[in-house]
Amino acid sequence: MNGAVQLPLDLPDLRIEASGGSLVRRTVLPSGVRILTEQVPGSQSATVGFWVAVGSRDEEPVTYGSTHFLEHLLFKGTSARSALDIAVSFDEVGGEHNALTAKEHTCYYAKVRDRDLDMAVRVLADMFASSLLDPEDFESERGVILEELAMADDDPADVAGERLFEAVFGDHPLGRPIGGSPASIGAVTRDAVWQHYRANYGPRDLVITVAGSVEHDALVAVATDALRAAGWNLNEPAAPVARRDPSVDLIERGAARAVVERPLEQVNLYLGVAGLAAADGRRPALTVLNSVLGGGMSSRLFQEVRERRGLAYSVYSFASSYSDAGVMGLYAGCSPRRAADVAELMLAEFRRVAESGIEDHELFRARGQLAGASALALEDSDTRMNRLGRSELTLGEFADLDETLRRIDGVTADAVRELAAELSARPLSVAAVGPITDADFAGLEGEPAAA
Repeated sequence: MNGAVQLPLDLPDLRIEASGGSLVRRTVLPSGVRILTEQVPGSQSATVGFWVAVGSRDEEPVTYGSTHFLEHLLFKGTSARSALDIAVSFDEVGGEHNALTAKEHTCYYAKVRDRDLDMAVRVLADMFASSLLDPEDFESERGVILEELAMADDDPADVAGERLFEAVFGDHPLGRPIGGSPASIGAVTRDAVWQHYRANYGPRDLVITVAGSVEHDALVAVATDALRAAGWNLNEPAAPVARRDPSVDLIERGAARAVVERPLEQVNLYLGVAGLAAADGRRPALTVLNSVLGGGMSSRLFQEVRERRGLAYSVYSFASSYSDAGVMGLYAGCSPRRAADVAELMLAEFRRVAESGIEDHELFRARGQLAGASALALEDSDTRMNRLGRSELTLGEFADLDETLRRIDGVTADAVRELAAELSARPLSVAAVGPITDADFAGLEGEPAAA
């Protein structure tokens, strides 16, 4: 494979010979269903995912949290299978099955031995296409989700992370919590979630991805049969739903500081700025920047904050990208009395890269770290299945390992410095949870504390 391969929505069939001898194939059915497979030599298992490009950012104000609510409900039963039947189907073959709701998509997935792949596809298709959303199940699951939200609220790192996204993204839909709030979950109705389901779970919305021991034509036949058995009409022509507009959205920062006072032993501290969108051509430079700044034990943040000064056990950086926006963040868990010092140190390291750039040995090490991590991740069919889904839903192109490494090798020290300079100049947000106050971070960027 030479370069990334584009995935046009109007191309019915595509075949890609990818690195490592894997074979990627893609079929777009007349109904709009998209099916992608990656056949990996030597695999004896497969991971399958059923995706829709609908996440928490797509919800209406009266239905915040409904996407996550719906994810739960699809496990509660169909006209053909009870919730127990669904669970037993995977448990009795030693398989794994679960789902995830993100800000821009939802995925229902399973990992099984290759001999059980047909079963996994049929069960997931039934769940996806013909769930009942029984009113009694709806009310019982409301309680489960409220407990899930309560559990997350007891985790100070989760709370600080949510506050960071709210502070960086402000009123932008990406700033909303994926699971909603206790108030929104308590208020949402079964009819609202049902309408959300019917509006977004149709043939033109569905993307099926499978990686591992899979034969494409057989998989397409099984998926088609399973969806028809679940009640879908696949004979009506329809184009796949359009991908999101990749035009970069200008983000207006929501807050300089978001501090939650709690009587804890440690402060969970985040610093963040608006980052890069998923399709930004500088994403490889961002991965190198992240690696050098806080991507491992040899990174600048780890060495300065933990090794040299002993101020934190956990310290790192991260970069999250979406179709039209992103966030670059720094994290540390530290003593309350040193939280302001740690924030200053992390910000100083970020700005040092922006002002002075990175050393040749850091660039070399980052390339090696990213190449090795990328290769090792692809030993897992879960990663390959997710790569197919992200390629189809968000990027509109497929890049194999060779292409990924080529892009990383093309990153220069100047490109990293220039990107760090641009990002570090953007408005900074601080989010923290612990026995601290907003005033503890006053002056971090020369701003006064809130009154």
